[in-house]
Amino acid sequence: MRITQGAFSFLPDLSDEQIEAQLRYALRNGWSIMVERTDDPHPRNALWEMCGQPHFDLREDEVAVVLDDVRAAREAYPRGYVKVVCYDRSLGRQTTALSFVVSRPAAEPGFRLDRTEQADRRVRYTLHAYATDAPAGSRYA
Repeated sequence: MRITQGAFSFLPDLSDEQIEAQLRYALRNGWSIMVERTDDPHPRNALWEMCGQPHFDLREDEVAVVLDDVRAAREAYPRGYVKVVCYDRSLGRQTTALSFVVSRPAAEPGFRLDRTEQADRRVRYTLHAYATDAPAGSRYA
């Protein structure tokens, strides 16, 4: 199962040249960029762990700085998920303008839908990630 979160998630994995083009677009728009990682890609887990420092005021010609962070995160976490998040501060608050996965594990186990019957014929559904059956740090081994 392929995790589909963020822009471009239904497309094949982006090449470094395509990632660079997206980063250049973000910098051209004045967006701040962060590289994040996780081993729990649950759809409601929107806050992943940061890899390195956020980049606030880079110019478009400094795209290599962020691309180096992407490559370093891929190397440091080869069995996890790495994504780029671009924030637009033009509205006076932190707003995600673009987010996309740049690295993922070779095998993605997916999710299970758990159904719970409750009083008055109510039914509650929850998602359970198969990856979380293993302790953090040893998932996707």
